[in-house]
Amino acid sequence: MIVRIMGEGQVKLADSHFAELNKLDDELLQELESGDGAGFRRTFGALLGAVRELGEPLPADSLEPSELILPSPDASLEEVREMLGDSGLIPEL
Repeated sequence: MIVRIMGEGQVKLADSHFAELNKLDDELLQELESGDGAGFRRTFGALLGAVRELGEPLPADSLEPSELILPSPDASLEEVREMLGDSGLIPEL
């Protein structure tokens, strides 16, 4: 799956990594619902870090269609809340 982190670029991420990412996404959802700003920032950073670490960066001039778009690292709790789907930021595969 091609994943875009807004403001950073795209990575190719194997479907096998989504179980791990969904655990972080579930934690992020709980923090968003409770308004835990510090927890949100920590978990959101961990989620983006995992995508960067597990994914293979695509060349900067590559224009592949993104199947998943994640907010930029500096996105606020409210901005991320607006981007949430029914199952969070990361789809269940």
